[in-house]
Amino acid sequence: MTSDLVCVVTTPAVLGEGPIWSASEGLLYWVDIKGRTANAFDPRDGRNRSWALPADVGTIVPARDGGCVVALRDGLAAFDPRSGAVRMLGATHGHPPGKGFRFNDGKCDPAGRLWVGSMHDDAQAGAAHLYRYDRAGGITRMVEGVTVSNGLTWSADGRTMYYVDSVTHRVDAFSFDNATGAIADRRTVVRFPEAMGFPDGIAIDAQGMLWVALWDGWRVQRCDPSNGALLEHIAVPVARVSACAFAGPGLDDLYITTARVGLDAAALAGQAQAGCLFRCRPGVAGLPTHAFAG
Repeated sequence: MTSDLVCVVTTPAVLGEGPIWSASEGLLYWVDIKGRTANAFDPRDGRNRSWALPADVGTIVPARDGGCVVALRDGLAAFDPRSGAVRMLGATHGHPPGKGFRFNDGKCDPAGRLWVGSMHDDAQAGAAHLYRYDRAGGITRMVEGVTVSNGLTWSADGRTMYYVDSVTHRVDAFSFDNATGAIADRRTVVRFPEAMGFPDGIAIDAQGMLWVALWDGWRVQRCDPSNGALLEHIAVPVARVSACAFAGPGLDDLYITTARVGLDAAALAGQAQAGCLFRCRPGVAGLPTHAFAG
């Protein structure tokens, strides 16, 4: 596979995350968690627009009726990129406020329900959860005992949900019922050696292979969930690779977010592009992501 990795946003984020393609707008949305910004990169002119948010932001997803939903530190909110307005939706993660918990990565399932996880700033073992949210049913705790809730994606037929709790060094799969949003039959499909770093955000391609960003791993790794095989990888010139997403009209560009949080001056001297947004052409197209249905 080819890659041709290029840096497309050179102003570094503190903790870049959550890239997602909005086909209707032709924009790649992404967030800087610790920089407290929502961003939209336009590949047509190479410009990146940024909006300040009132708190740490774990993820952003486009909504079918326009605008976006963002997962802020303590609650979910509607975000309007046209005005920059933020309106809280009344859905919280249920952890005690001010105790170091926040929402983290999330994505929408094929029916448009938002799945979003939590974590503690100090990564307290087993203290966090994965939630499912829609306006009709509110927010429901779906997986307990999580440490760092991260990547989510669904198979092309919508019958399998893939999920990452980073500290486990693995990708798990659940049987998924799209009609009800129920999950069952959790099993491990990919394991990573600890020396490869921590699995973070994930994407899926049209061949059913998973692309996993490896935090402290300097790469995005392609994996086969049917047998756990580690296939090709995209080398990234920074250690903290946080997430990836297929984008572009043909979904054949792979965008990669990175971070510089926690790196000292010596580490940053060897990776000046830490926190930048990258793009490559991996030689395979991805599956469309799903918008929030309301």
